[in-house]
Amino acid sequence: MIAAFVKAALAEDVGRGDLYALVEPAVPASAKIIAKSDGIVAGREYIDVLAKIENFSIEWLKSDKESFVNGETIATLASDSHTLLRCERTVLDMLLHASSIATLTRKYVDILAPYNVKLLDTRKTRPLLRVFEKYATRCGGAVNHRMGLDDSLMIKDTHLKTIDNLQNYIENARKVIPFTAKIEVEADTLFIAQEAMQAKADIVMCDNMTPAQVEEVVAFRNENYPYILLEASGNISLETIEAYAKTGVDAISSGALVHQANWIDLSMKMD
Repeated sequence: MIAAFVKAALAEDVGRGDLYALVEPAVPASAKIIAKSDGIVAGREYIDVLAKIENFSIEWLKSDKESFVNGETIATLASDSHTLLRCERTVLDMLLHASSIATLTRKYVDILAPYNVKLLDTRKTRPLLRVFEKYATRCGGAVNHRMGLDDSLMIKDTHLKTIDNLQNYIENARKVIPFTAKIEVEADTLFIAQEAMQAKADIVMCDNMTPAQVEEVVAFRNENYPYILLEASGNISLETIEAYAKTGVDAISSGALVHQANWIDLSMKMD
């Protein structure tokens, strides 16, 4: 899967061929990837595959999940000039995209660290980039939520509109979904959260609730269904996530890890 992805990424940029290579013969060349801002490394697994495919060497001075600061060298590359310059943008784009997501994710993870609450990503990813972007959130310290509809059964508010009896639905679902698949119910009120727990959901998502409302759900769970996991989600930001962590939920999910990640600054310099 990674090989197909990096080949497609390179082909998108190269098109019918790099016009630079038509002018002069290739010469031996080396380059450095230099940080021009602070961040967290992500993308190495993909770039290593590209290096193997395109036959250039890369020595990493920083690994995935490690931090870097402005001015540090992240990696050195060596090959011929045609190869390095043909692959430059693809290397940087993958490293920038993944590292930017990892960098923002780490900020969330650091806030949650004192509370023993897991940070989850979501399915709010760019089309065809889900695996890549979820890999990036892992590099930042998050835990992946489901990759797709086949991972677990999540009953959202849109689904609930089609379900007459939630308890009967969950009982029937247990008969047909994989034995290891969990069932999660989205709730935007205490009443729906209570109904979901009574229907024996494995996880209840407190969606778009205030921290005070989530605390009520946590209190009910702790008293009656301590084995059910609670997740908070909806409009979670760097400014609000600590308030939700203090409620006692087990996990917090946020699509912002991906869709609000601003690109950091990296560049490749030829020696």
